[in-house]
Amino acid sequence: MEKLNGKNLYYMFLAGAKNLIDYQADVNMINVFPVADGDTGTNMASTIRMVVDNIEPVKSFKTTVDSIGEAALAGARGNSGIIFAQFLYGLSEEIEDCTEITIKEFSESLKRSVKYLYESVADPVEGTILTVIREWVEYIHDHNHLFDDFTKLMVNSYEAAKISLSETTHKLAVLAKANVVDAGAKGFVLFLEGMKEVIQGKDIRKVVELSRELSTDLVHDIPSEKPIVRYCTEAMLTGQQMDRPVLLELLKKFGDSVVVAGSSNRMRLHVHTNEPATLFTKLRAHGKIAFQKVEDMFRQFESAHKRKYKIALVTDSTCDLPEYIIEKYQINVVPINMVVNDNNYLDGLTLKADEFYRLQEEPSNLSSTSQPSPASFVNLYSQLVTYYDSVIAIHISGGLSGTYSTSLNAAKKVAAESGKKIDVIDSVSISGAVGLQVKRIAEMIDTGLSHDDIVRKSVKNTLNAKIFVSVRTLKYLVRSGRVSPVKGLIAQLLKIKPVISVLEDGKTVLLDKAITYKAHRRKVLSNIISTIGDRDIYGYSINHVSSPDEADYFVEQMKKITGKEPDFISSVSPALGVHTGKGTVAITFVTN
Repeated sequence: MEKLNGKNLYYMFLAGAKNLIDYQADVNMINVFPVADGDTGTNMASTIRMVVDNIEPVKSFKTTVDSIGEAALAGARGNSGIIFAQFLYGLSEEIEDCTEITIKEFSESLKRSVKYLYESVADPVEGTILTVIREWVEYIHDHNHLFDDFTKLMVNSYEAAKISLSETTHKLAVLAKANVVDAGAKGFVLFLEGMKEVIQGKDIRKVVELSRELSTDLVHDIPSEKPIVRYCTEAMLTGQQMDRPVLLELLKKFGDSVVVAGSSNRMRLHVHTNEPATLFTKLRAHGKIAFQKVEDMFRQFESAHKRKYKIALVTDSTCDLPEYIIEKYQINVVPINMVVNDNNYLDGLTLKADEFYRLQEEPSNLSSTSQPSPASFVNLYSQLVTYYDSVIAIHISGGLSGTYSTSLNAAKKVAAESGKKIDVIDSVSISGAVGLQVKRIAEMIDTGLSHDDIVRKSVKNTLNAKIFVSVRTLKYLVRSGRVSPVKGLIAQLLKIKPVISVLEDGKTVLLDKAITYKAHRRKVLSNIISTIGDRDIYGYSINHVSSPDEADYFVEQMKKITGKEPDFISSVSPALGVHTGKGTVAITFVTN
């Protein structure tokens, strides 16, 4: 094979992908740098899976390389995954338009691609994937004149990469202490190994079948030591003439493990930070946030090594539970997706309530929500069933969001594959009414009640959860499409203040209305009193949108009605507050 065309490269890439995906667990096991978070293999496998799913065999070498670079950058995950994607992107930038390429042309393009690697990393460290890729490229560049076909070149350069990989152990103290090679570099060499094997003569028909056989399962190994920094944070930023050095410096202020890959018009960012929300506020000034991912490395660590219970508990960010309850019971919270002025955020993680409600007051503000992706639930459930006996999830009403159905479908898939029980419950409610049900399930788990008994009791309890929402203005309900503009205009002209509740079918209803604040409060309280009747109260919560004084008023009134202190007082999540706006107070309770 004196020249390489697009189809040759395509099949070689498939074989490399297959080998890396097959051995991702081995890569996870040796992952100690830059953070021992045990997911380097998983992230590289996910990155390369995106490429396999999005490219087709074509004869043009340039077209194939461009497709690979674009897909890798879009699907890149993790420190090493983004670095690997940046290398592939750099190669696509440096390849001239051609149908096939010679060994000399290939070696020259590879050499020019190395600069993209080092430019993308804030603090390049030798003895990592950077070193092995660079030394593999240098071997090819320095020895290309010795080879007359690509088969011999790939075989010999692979051996050079293996030597480079073995030397990483002695180049980094943390690797030497653990007596392992660099995990990212290992993943890259595994990829080269697959490419080498197919170019040596593996049956092409079997290689074609690889695209259908590649495992979609991601292997999750969790760190044995608690990470110092909590959130593994990633984003895709789009814009015009974005400045890589400026973005690198910005990310360095927020944490470590910083990588900025891509072009001046589209950049993939990676950083480990404790302040993802503040970071994303700053990023808005540099481009549009098209994608983001935040993984809680603390919660992952607890699941593997410090879990309190045998049953894992999952909910979504609309539960409006305060952080101390989430931490106490190790609850896994999946964030709802938020879109604010074309920027994507994760509810409660990269967009905090205070910042969202400040943005909501801007005249040009356009906000919306969408359910979490199926992959986010599949990945979470796959992690949890590795360490827990079973999983129970409860979500915002299925009549108001697709979150419940998405979670249910993911649970069925993972349960079928793992053989573990995963039950997903429709709370038939919102906000604190979900939070109170989550808290009640957590308490049942804490007492040692069985999985089936908890599910049975919890499904019954959904009928006992009630919520009454005091809304100051219909402006935001109109803006979000929950109320028609005509009705909203009439209501605003009449200064109508609605009382909203959720019916047993999980859909919202206008329960009552008033014109003055005083009358409005009376309407809310009279509905609560008549609903409670002579029933015993399990607990109640007060949730509000930037209205602490109004929340305090209803707390005092609920104390008189129930004789109890609130289970919790917290802010309404942006994913719900987008529909109601400032001044909203939600009074929720659960009866026995």
